[in-house]
Amino acid sequence: MTKTNTATATTTTTATNRRPIGSHTPTGGGLAKAALPYLDAAGSEVAQVYVANSRGWALPPGDPAQDAAFREGCEQRGIPVYIHASLLVNLGSPTPATVEKSIATLAHALHRGAAIGATGVVFHSGSSVDPDYYDTAMAQVRESLLPLLDAAAASGGPKLLMEPTAGGGRSLASRMDQVPAYLDTVDRHPWLGICFDTCHAWAAGHDLARPGGMTETLDDLVASIGPDRLLLVHANDSRDTCGSIRDRHETIGKGSIGEPAFAELMTHPATAGIPVVVETPSEKHPDDIALLKRLRP
Repeated sequence: MTKTNTATATTTTTATNRRPIGSHTPTGGGLAKAALPYLDAAGSEVAQVYVANSRGWALPPGDPAQDAAFREGCEQRGIPVYIHASLLVNLGSPTPATVEKSIATLAHALHRGAAIGATGVVFHSGSSVDPDYYDTAMAQVRESLLPLLDAAAASGGPKLLMEPTAGGGRSLASRMDQVPAYLDTVDRHPWLGICFDTCHAWAAGHDLARPGGMTETLDDLVASIGPDRLLLVHANDSRDTCGSIRDRHETIGKGSIGEPAFAELMTHPATAGIPVVVETPSEKHPDDIALLKRLRP
């Protein structure tokens, strides 16, 4: 009996600590038709998809047959699913129409996420654009996000995951020390998580390439947001220098961040059990996924 319990505990611990690794997955031609073969070919253990144009405001309803097939296919493979909302979303914008469209886009993504069994919806923190607009922008974030978070929590739908940006355009949250204020704006709502993007953090000035730099950055993030708020990682190398505020992704190990930093990422306690998604050039997804699997404990 003791041996059985020990084996069960070991299996449970391994499953809990495992960091599923996958990629942002193309869906052109049909969600299930395009994404499932891509996931298999890339060796993905987690999927991230767009459910609308990444640089547009159109809100397509989706194909119920494709939604069901995709959801069933991911469940059969044991693959968690995440949605990345349109890159245009900016709840802090001084343009009212942009805020209205951003709210509608997030509501649409949450609805579509429920249909395909998504765990979370990623959106960028946004920017105030005008340096004098920061306080108003943060008030807009509160007014916009709280109803979305309350509705998602009440329905048991996907969580919203705020992704700090690369730092340009008067970002509302790019550096790790800016994340707590964003969470406080919505009273640290339990349905708001954080998505940590390595390229964004590097562009915002966190020196992840320095030995111990990735570890220190994650330590600081977890210390400020708590141990259960980090829910997704975007693992991307960068084409640019630290602090460049330029968000240009590169194949892992081939950019300015470098492979040793990703070894720190994959062994840090904060990432235990957290899905890791690569958003590097798509032709390199299988290589990037294989490399991260090799770095995984």
